[in-house]
Amino acid sequence: MTRLLTRTDLEALLEPAACLAALREGFVAAPVETDGRRIRTDLPFPGTATVLVPGLLPGIDAYTVKVNAKFPAARPALRGVVCLHDGRDGTLLALLDSATLTAWRTGLAAALGTHALAGDGTRVGVIGAGAQAELMVRGLAALRPRTDLVVCDTDPARAEAFAARHGGRVAMDARAVASAADIVLLATWSREPLLTLADIRPGTHVTSLGADEPGKQELAADLLSSALLVVDDRGLAAETGALAAAGLPPTAAAATLGEILRTEHPGRETPTQRTVYAPVGLPWQDLSLAWLAYDQAHRTGRGRETDLLT
Repeated sequence: MTRLLTRTDLEALLEPAACLAALREGFVAAPVETDGRRIRTDLPFPGTATVLVPGLLPGIDAYTVKVNAKFPAARPALRGVVCLHDGRDGTLLALLDSATLTAWRTGLAAALGTHALAGDGTRVGVIGAGAQAELMVRGLAALRPRTDLVVCDTDPARAEAFAARHGGRVAMDARAVASAADIVLLATWSREPLLTLADIRPGTHVTSLGADEPGKQELAADLLSSALLVVDDRGLAAETGALAAAGLPPTAAAATLGEILRTEHPGRETPTQRTVYAPVGLPWQDLSLAWLAYDQAHRTGRGRETDLLT
């Protein structure tokens, strides 16, 4: 039987603290020998198709395949499904809403990276008030105190609603956000740099989620080159992520988040150092939270079971 888990199901099953713990374990764990692949193609429509395969983690006898459609003008802009398969015989254990799972795993993994690099910062700035920013802020709140929040978005109403939910205020643009924050979180569709080195004060941390496919860029090359730059995967970041967008080689990244969480790299070394975390997103992160949700659903009976082979 295959368990169907909708957005409502996932939001009932997932909890930030448990998800953060599972994602941290995934970053710390020794990587599985099989490399995860990210396959993307343009469509003859106003969107792109992306597949992430296989999501694997040590100790979990299952894997994920994620199929996404990205249509920037749609709401939600990302739509798709995560398939959770039994690793022993390929049984399709669950089908999970990808928009929800992706927002949770991307936003909370980014919160982990932010917390690891941001020093003592407590003033948070948000550029792009969408689902991933929502989970970044929620995740960060579970990891450290916050004294202020300022947000901007191309949609003023969305920025106002985000600020109201989180007890923050609205700023005019990205530079105004950066000038008011110790920690700057970006999750946009921008194809031009929103921030340069001159916009970021010494000691500030920046997390950028927008450069997750060719042509998208949130941070200028001078900022990436001057900061302590951390990614989730050097090769992928140089192929399709923030490094590629800025024309930088894999060696421009000082470390991966896994290396920092495993204490193989010290991370931030001085209070005045600028730091940047610019992940692309890895298939094992889908498995990490899909397995957590599936396990909880199995325990509680949440979701609907169906037999796709009948």
